[in-house]
Amino acid sequence: MAGGITDTGELYSPYVGLVYMFNLIVGTGALTMPKAFATAGWLVSLVLLMFLGFMSYMTTTFVVEAMAAANAQLRWKRMEKCKEDDEDSSSGVSDSDVLLQDGYERAETRPILSVQRHGSLNIFEITERVEMGQMASMFFNKVGVNLFYFCIIIYLYGDLAIYAAAVPVSLMQVTCSATGNHSCSVGDGTKYNDTDKCWGPIRRIDAYRLYLAAFTLLLGPFTFFNVQKTKYLQIMTSLMRWIAFILMIILALIRISRGQAEGHPSMAQLSGIRNLFGVCVYSFMCQHSLPSLITPISKKKHVNKLVLLDYILILAFYSLLSFTAIYCFRNDTLMDMYTLNFTNCEIINVAFIRYFLGLFPVFTISTNFPIIAVTLRNNWKTLFHREGGTYPWVVDRIVFPAITLIPPVLVAFCTHDLEALVGITGAYAGNGIQYLIPAFLVYCSRKDTQLVFGSGTVNKHLSPFRHTFWIVFVLIWGFSCFVFVTANIVLSESKL
Repeated sequence: MAGGITDTGELYSPYVGLVYMFNLIVGTGALTMPKAFATAGWLVSLVLLMFLGFMSYMTTTFVVEAMAAANAQLRWKRMEKCKEDDEDSSSGVSDSDVLLQDGYERAETRPILSVQRHGSLNIFEITERVEMGQMASMFFNKVGVNLFYFCIIIYLYGDLAIYAAAVPVSLMQVTCSATGNHSCSVGDGTKYNDTDKCWGPIRRIDAYRLYLAAFTLLLGPFTFFNVQKTKYLQIMTSLMRWIAFILMIILALIRISRGQAEGHPSMAQLSGIRNLFGVCVYSFMCQHSLPSLITPISKKKHVNKLVLLDYILILAFYSLLSFTAIYCFRNDTLMDMYTLNFTNCEIINVAFIRYFLGLFPVFTISTNFPIIAVTLRNNWKTLFHREGGTYPWVVDRIVFPAITLIPPVLVAFCTHDLEALVGITGAYAGNGIQYLIPAFLVYCSRKDTQLVFGSGTVNKHLSPFRHTFWIVFVLIWGFSCFVFVTANIVLSESKL
């Protein structure tokens, strides 16, 4: 995520890149979207979903343009370094070489011919994977870099808190409902309190916290080590995700076609917009991972059109999932985690499918938790890193992993309201990553490009939204969202 210049990896076709982006965007947020649709009303939800999808696409093109500008800057610096070496080849290492960042030195070791696919290489060609943290350090001042890392860290904390709550909630709902008088009752309209019995003297909230403790003990230690997502793990989790989503859509459509639909969604409920906004922002989040997705694409000539196609497909998928949900189930029976609505025997009488859908978040989220935790830990290290300095063993191996793991687990211990966690994470940190950071990145990269290469130079990956008006519009929208969400929370709390 944040960081320096990393290995590009094996190249893949544009269509494989389209699938990877689809898999990245469609994740946990999609499971909380049906309830957010129901609480905000179908018309308001559809309009807001389309608008936020458009805004996310715009800022995605901003990040792609900034990536191209960063690649051009790296090539220019390498050319300047080569000129200095040619002019003073006998003087050894010069002072300017020492000042070059590690990323530039690593890029310098790559043979020039290795990045020349066909014909001459355009200076704005995206061939080196420059992570967002490195782009921030290239285009922002010190305050901007610190704010960038602060935003990324808050977002990752929210991500971990959502994951830490989602797994125990799913386990609690499935296991508590599979015992005693609760058998097959999840999603049938029965409302349970946290103080209701689960097994014998164990309350539901106690079961949730026991599962949270087990989840922390099993996956928490990975925060203290390095983990890496393997190709086979990606294939397995992607396959499970698509089986689960397709099953939910088909089961809902079958129930609607048989006349068993119970949902009567309203057109608009303004009180639900706050959570819907956060859920939608969270559900379109991909900007922080674009360098990993875009750089390995072999042919990037039509990358913006490819991204647009991806957003259209994702928008259609979210709409299909949410509309089938809100018409299949009554608003008051829709669960925070949509998969739990399918653990009711009346919806599906095949036990394997019920348990597969009910426990689906456990399998997929558990594989992502250690990866996000290590990413957050590394961002903390980067934020406090001093040039040439190293951390003591206790700080490096104990303190940083501890401050990574403890806060999200405490949040999950205090609340398991997934809709609120997703809404707040998306509305605040997600707002910054999806709107404000890309807008500032593209603005500063354009200024730097004109300064280094002249005003006549054209970036081949220039965003379709090239006019400054769009940058201003995104910034105004982003700051307005901060104000709106904060005011909404304050007003809601004052009414209680």
